[in-house]
Amino acid sequence: MASGAIEYKSGTLQVSNYTNLLETKTNSGITCIWSGKFMRVNSYQIDFKWKFDWNELKSQGVDEITGHIYVSSRDNYFRRTKIDVKITEDNQEITKEVWGIYYSYNVYYEYSLTPHYALISEKPGYDKMFAPSDQNDTILVVDKKKLHVNKSVSLYFLCYHSEYFRALFSSNNKQGDAKPPKRQRKQIPDNKEGQIEQIPIKDVSFKDFALLLSSFYPNPVFPTDETVEKLLKLASRFMVSSVINIIEYHLLNNSKINSEKMLWMADEYGMPKLLEKCIRELNTVEKAKKLDQSPEYKKLSDSAKAKALDRLIKLF
Repeated sequence: MASGAIEYKSGTLQVSNYTNLLETKTNSGITCIWSGKFMRVNSYQIDFKWKFDWNELKSQGVDEITGHIYVSSRDNYFRRTKIDVKITEDNQEITKEVWGIYYSYNVYYEYSLTPHYALISEKPGYDKMFAPSDQNDTILVVDKKKLHVNKSVSLYFLCYHSEYFRALFSSNNKQGDAKPPKRQRKQIPDNKEGQIEQIPIKDVSFKDFALLLSSFYPNPVFPTDETVEKLLKLASRFMVSSVINIIEYHLLNNSKINSEKMLWMADEYGMPKLLEKCIRELNTVEKAKKLDQSPEYKKLSDSAKAKALDRLIKLF
């Protein structure tokens, strides 16, 4: 949900070989540090940077700011330049290189930025989602807590979506390479139905398993940027490829996670469409530098690094 645009125009300041910080200004909850300098001595190329601090707006529920910046020369020594802006948690700094014809300029900038407020989504209530009911005839025991499910439906869904559970619930436990724990079942008393089957799921917390299960059963809860990394780990461990596909769709179409982290997740968890998109969007020197300096770059496979390098070689 967007609110009205926040607008600002700076004063006129000089940029030269000897300048860097030009101005720091706070306006309606946005603090902008503007700097500008020539890339090197006797160069006509100016490197402008705008660093944004918007913690005040974040505390009010803003999760993204979009809009544009215009930077201009008072004497029209370079063309008025527009920079499209999308600022998120992981993109606080905007840079732009501008070419002119002199070694010193009187410059100013202006912006129009629109804060976007995060939609408040209700956290899933797992206790309610997996509460006892007349339709449920089986209990999955996870971390000493109980998830009440319908045996014919839940086990079908688990086995259909996951090689791990297909092996776990098979009679001979020989399917798959996951080496799941031996199947254990107990008959426990139930006040309404007398006997109800109990199946332990080991080595995972109740919260994590409920998060994974709720992504496809009983009423699917879509992933968010806050849950995708945990879900990817769980889906990989329990071999639920359909959940990885759902997450890939979210990352391709709805996510605000930075491109470096997306590239690593695509590489680590086998999401080819996302990997292709991340490589394709690696199309500037600035993006290449940002990737190289990110912690995710060191975790990339040799294959992903080779694809990134091949992309840059073709561009430059």
